[in-house]
Amino acid sequence: MNILGNQRKTRDKKKKKMSVGKKIVLVLILVILVAGSIFAYKVYKNGGGLRGFLATAIGHNQDTVKTLPKIYCLLVGKSQNLTDTIMIAEYDPQNQQASLLSIPRDTFIGTSQYTATPNDKINSIYSYRGVEGMLTEINELTGLNVQYYLIVDTEAFKVLVDTIGGVTFDVPIDMKYDDNKQNLHIDLKAGVQVLDGDKAEQLVRFRHNNDGSTYPYEYGIEDYGRMRTQRAFLTALAKQTLVPENIFKINQFIDIANQYVETNLDFNAIKDYIPYIVEFNVDNLKTEQLPGESVLTNGVYVYLTDEQAMIQMIDELFLNPTNEEEIDTSGIDTSGIDKEQINIELLNGSNSSAKVERIQSLLEDAGYTVSNVTDTSYTEQTVIINRGNVENAALEEIKLLVDTQVISTGNQTDADITIIIGA
Repeated sequence: MNILGNQRKTRDKKKKKMSVGKKIVLVLILVILVAGSIFAYKVYKNGGGLRGFLATAIGHNQDTVKTLPKIYCLLVGKSQNLTDTIMIAEYDPQNQQASLLSIPRDTFIGTSQYTATPNDKINSIYSYRGVEGMLTEINELTGLNVQYYLIVDTEAFKVLVDTIGGVTFDVPIDMKYDDNKQNLHIDLKAGVQVLDGDKAEQLVRFRHNNDGSTYPYEYGIEDYGRMRTQRAFLTALAKQTLVPENIFKINQFIDIANQYVETNLDFNAIKDYIPYIVEFNVDNLKTEQLPGESVLTNGVYVYLTDEQAMIQMIDELFLNPTNEEEIDTSGIDTSGIDKEQINIELLNGSNSSAKVERIQSLLEDAGYTVSNVTDTSYTEQTVIINRGNVENAALEEIKLLVDTQVISTGNQTDADITIIIGA
């Protein structure tokens, strides 16, 4: 009996252990299911798909993208220390829009066109002032505040094209050009075709044929045509690179960047943009060329910028002006406020006269009095300074009209409100 009893006790202990073990397994499964469900729900709230997965993985929520500012970058294409490709790129994660602006390599950045030398061209800056010098000149030229740069060797361009299996592109004309000094040989036929890395380099470096013929005038001759082709090809390259299956080539892309790209981009500064870039619709990419004309002055061909046209283009391309009809102030009751008696002064710290004119128009159309508009030092953030006893409803409406949430208080002046307009 003692033996049978002991065996029964042993079996009971084993059953208890098995029972406890099963409970632990069930709890673990339950925890995994709950955690998985929570993660899946967060992925869904973050937009679903690859974007939602990546956003959730790095700790974003559905409101994170609303706080991400636009990011600007100078793109420089370099071959044998020549910088023939210069562009400003902008990405806006909130509106899922991006822009590319080509800067002609001969753009004049000197003080007087009548004493122009080859060193007064934007592409010459790189050789004696480096990329930081180029950033300084381009910011002064455009009024933007571009802080980042990417210098891409043409070899990286070729390797990237080959890595994604080539790019389908409609070559606009027959291209035949040879330059033994640069070891550059271009031989392409017009029409839709898949370009490998070598042929892609030929395409974006072409200006004219051996016989002097070039792109049609309506397309843009010489450098104008080349910049137009470059923008079109980069659009096609982005469209055919930003596809889900290429996520598995991420390590190859990183290797290409490490080997061929020089940049001051900090991963910690850009990682928050990655979930939204991977699902960017390239059809939302806007491309333009800096407006102006080529002239011969002091024996040198330079590209003179049309400043007024440039201001308007920069404003439309990068600052993305808010359309007045899109501003909904219907939820704010200002019916009991005499808005004409609210005196507003505008200080332009954005380097964009068009932006200030637009904000002034919005405020005046809403019934406010804008009594003073002057320039101030460059600033990034738009700030509203309440200098009087302005009603909260009026402040809320003004915040919507100038697109800022930053409010501070200041000493009493002739103005009731000062608005410092930032870039």
